[in-house]
Amino acid sequence: MVNLVAIQKPLMQWLMKMAGVKPHLLEIKPGTTMNFWVPVETLKNKKASVPQPNKPVVVLVHGFAAEGIVTWQFQVASLTKDYSVYIPDLLFFGASITDSPDRSPDFQAQCLAAGLRKLGVESCTVVGFSYGGMVAFKMAEMYPDLVKNMVISGSILAMTDSISHATMTRLGFSSSSDLLLPKSVDGCKALLSVAVYKKLWFPNRLFKDFLEVMFNNRKERSELLEALVISNKDPNIPNFSQRIHLLWGENDEIFKIEHAHNMKQQLGDNTTFQSIKKSGHLVHLERPCVYSKCLNAFLASVHNNRSKTSN
Repeated sequence: MVNLVAIQKPLMQWLMKMAGVKPHLLEIKPGTTMNFWVPVETLKNKKASVPQPNKPVVVLVHGFAAEGIVTWQFQVASLTKDYSVYIPDLLFFGASITDSPDRSPDFQAQCLAAGLRKLGVESCTVVGFSYGGMVAFKMAEMYPDLVKNMVISGSILAMTDSISHATMTRLGFSSSSDLLLPKSVDGCKALLSVAVYKKLWFPNRLFKDFLEVMFNNRKERSELLEALVISNKDPNIPNFSQRIHLLWGENDEIFKIEHAHNMKQQLGDNTTFQSIKKSGHLVHLERPCVYSKCLNAFLASVHNNRSKTSN
């Protein structure tokens, strides 16, 4: 029987190419390869040893349940007119892989930064969702010369053991892996139910197909989740130089809006906050037009010379 999710992937890839981005497999170092969806125009100049983006760069970093273009499918086309858009697949998502035993978000951030530099990116705005937001925070902390601005949705600075325990207990799951790496149709339904504001119905077959396609590299992804959790004694609040915009689903049940308010206070005056009504954790998928409008408005505010075309 044909997998309904699998047959949609070529269509989505075609739509991405129509929007102006194409896949580019990049060796970060021996044993570590990352896939990036990159602007078509940066790859046209075959003579250039390093392709140079010709517009302000926006990097879209996905969460834990899906790879890059699945996560950001509704935002790419709204951005490519005015920005050079890069969509990485983090390690153990899509075609990105490593033989390194390091599963930390620091390592993800190091590899992502190295890949962007190899692609000629010298500075960028990073948009991070959920797990991708934590990677974005790490990259901004380690490479302030590369990351100039951030938009963070449904994420936190770091997953402490107390936040992890409290969140999983409140949601009724035994662990992050139990929530984010479902093994059954019921598990998929449970994940969807806590991730969205409006309750949605899909046939069981679609959930089965989603399980087959979207949850590969289970062992490594489980290790990524384990490496994400740090002790309450370890967290510190970096002194970020970047402008940070927290763009939240008002009804996010995974990282509640209170987390965003607390982060805004912790991060200081360089941080702004905006919420989108009638949306949950998957705000960019539930309210894509509103999310894209808010995202473009922030980008216009940090690229004043393009504000007229971005609004």
